[in-house]
Amino acid sequence: QVQLVESGGGVVQAGGSLRLSCAASGSISLNTMGWYRQAPGKLRELVASVSSRGSTWYGASVKGRFTLSRDNAKNLVFLQMNSLKPEDTAIYYCNKVGVVGGWGQGTQVTVSS
Repeated sequence: QVQLVESGGGVVQAGGSLRLSCAASGSISLNTMGWYRQAPGKLRELVASVSSRGSTWYGASVKGRFTLSRDNAKNLVFLQMNSLKPEDTAIYYCNKVGVVGGWGQGTQVTVSS
């Protein structure tokens, strides 16, 4: 079982940027990886995903602002977040897409207005 550790969150003003990192304890090179977020009172949602070969998908709310990338050799996944909005405030998680469980602690992103 692969363990996932998210980092890079913090507090930033609207319009600012953050870069989130996800470190896996084992190989994730064959998996489609996703970044998810959960805001208070809302369900966890998939924000972006990247396939084993680097093909990306973005949710409509973040497309054009967020960029997902991965380093298969180092078992790392990144989320570059630009032009942040208060609506982006949430706990951000990474995980294999389509699996149940395996969630880490996430990293808190807070965007102030």
